[in-house]
Amino acid sequence: MTDDEGTHNMAGVTGWVDDLGAPVSWDRAAGRVISLVPSLTEAVAVTEPGLLVGATDYCTHPAGLDVSRVGGSKYPDVGAVLAARPGLVLANAEENRPEDVAALRAAGVPVWVTEAAATVPAGLASVRRMLTGPLGLAEPPWLAAAEQAWRRVPPVLATALVPVWRRPWVLVGGRTFAGDVLRRLGVANAYAGHPDRYPRPPLPELHAALDEGRADLVVLPDEPYLFTADDGPEAFPGSRCALVDGRLLTWCGPSLADAGDRLAAQLDLE
Repeated sequence: MTDDEGTHNMAGVTGWVDDLGAPVSWDRAAGRVISLVPSLTEAVAVTEPGLLVGATDYCTHPAGLDVSRVGGSKYPDVGAVLAARPGLVLANAEENRPEDVAALRAAGVPVWVTEAAATVPAGLASVRRMLTGPLGLAEPPWLAAAEQAWRRVPPVLATALVPVWRRPWVLVGGRTFAGDVLRRLGVANAYAGHPDRYPRPPLPELHAALDEGRADLVVLPDEPYLFTADDGPEAFPGSRCALVDGRLLTWCGPSLADAGDRLAAQLDLE
């Protein structure tokens, strides 16, 4: 094992460096992991049932997960996290606030922060590193299946606007996981070249992109904003809209193993 992969001391405590370069030391034997990220919750719970003792209110998968709930991802109840006596907390650079991570570390709780991955391969590599590194788990079969499923980058079949919020409209921009998922299904992102990861263009600008042929599809996921047949498509009259499962589009975890076929059916690209 190399120095940057991890080091051990005589007390059984393992030291690692997380995706952001912060040192993380914890006693694996103590267990008690809390996840503040829904996709990481699913990844850990599916790979090693029973390891998690806490998760956010938004950690909906796997179904029936019986752990303590510690609030939201953006605004977790730090007191509830500490009360659950975690040995390690899992967080993400994009989903969790630095001040909450800092508060937990100041209280003596190790926190492993994963990167805001811009591609499917990078996201899966980050999850593998977390599972097989600090958590000490064997590589799960779903991980290899997901990597194989998303290896290809096919020709472009459509160019999409991808809103993730409205009032104001917020779109998927450049260097995003969701944008890469779509590209690997043959859907280019009309805002892939935007300097912001999540730009906020006015609605007339989106209409112009569709009218001028710079986009021919609007992809409407059901999270973080819950777009439905009655809430979203009416803003783009006459345009082709596809309602998709937001979890399949944005979660880097076990769902990726079969997300491709399900998303392709929802996008109706054929």
